Amino acid sequence: MEHVRDLTLLPKAHLHLHFTGSMRPSTLLDLADKYGVRLPDALTAGEPPKLRATDERGWFRFQRLYDAARSCLREPDDIHRLVREAAEEDVRDGSGWLEIQVDPTSYAPLLGGMIPAVEIILDAVEEASRHTGLGIRVLIAANRMKHPLDARTLARLAVRYADRGIVGFGLSNDERRGMARDFDRAFAIAREGGLLAAPHGGELTGPASVRDCLDDLHAARIGHGVRAAEDPRLLRRLAEAKVTCEVCPASNVALGVYERPEDVPLRTLFEAGVPMALGADDPLLFGSRLAAQYEIARRHHGFTDAELAELARQSVRGSAAPPDVQDKLLTGIDHWLTT
Repeated sequence: MEHVRDLTLLPKAHLHLHFTGSMRPSTLLDLADKYGVRLPDALTAGEPPKLRATDERGWFRFQRLYDAARSCLREPDDIHRLVREAAEEDVRDGSGWLEIQVDPTSYAPLLGGMIPAVEIILDAVEEASRHTGLGIRVLIAANRMKHPLDARTLARLAVRYADRGIVGFGLSNDERRGMARDFDRAFAIAREGGLLAAPHGGELTGPASVRDCLDDLHAARIGHGVRAAEDPRLLRRLAEAKVTCEVCPASNVALGVYERPEDVPLRTLFEAGVPMALGADDPLLFGSRLAAQYEIARRHHGFTDAELAELARQSVRGSAAPPDVQDKLLTGIDHWLTT
């Protein structure tokens, strides 16, 4: 029988984690008490809320819960606490590199404006990295539900702070709204500024969404991308282009994209040669963090330790980590596999 290794000791990179969604439930309760915010019962029940976002009503409920949690982040100290604790959780789960995704427009009204919000977030990232030793960078994400001109503003802002730790530009929220091509100029600005393009696609809608991200936004990574499994030709394209899909198994099940963990097409993508980086997405709402995603691959898809190590390597290779950090993590993965 194969020796079963501790997945929290497997070095890995975490490439799909949303800002508010990274919060500890206990921290949310503390902040809600601090500001007198009455949270929805779904956020105070002590277990992940029942969600299903495959229809617009369900997605709206998911967004309402997310917005309620975000409303408790009001001061710089709150931002610093969130990032520090997210980093601590990642280190506990074996992460050696974290790229956290944020739309600063959501925090700007309470933090003194867009530029102060970005600077507070970047200061918090720098402090958390020093505190934990974890390499942390930021992806700025535009919102599909807002005007493409807003996305261009965000792209320019992201490029402006590339030397402070912003490494990528994303596009999030309901992919059934806002065509990818409407945001092509924003992504061109980001790419021309040296940022990695990492839009969401292929989660709530099918393979066409992934193709649009590739064709219109020239994505180097795809947030989720799991629905590409429905199109063998698209799988070959992703594999040949080495486009990493940031796959979030627990999130896919929690939001009703797939009924059961074993239905998430991890095997299909892996065997097609599509690089994957497993991610936790929004642990606050989905109830599990990074190592648990690898446990899903092990328990529900029969991934061996050698295959789990390869998943970890793919996460590292798909990251924006500098070569020396990648080399250290890859060496650590090899060591994990031989102990």
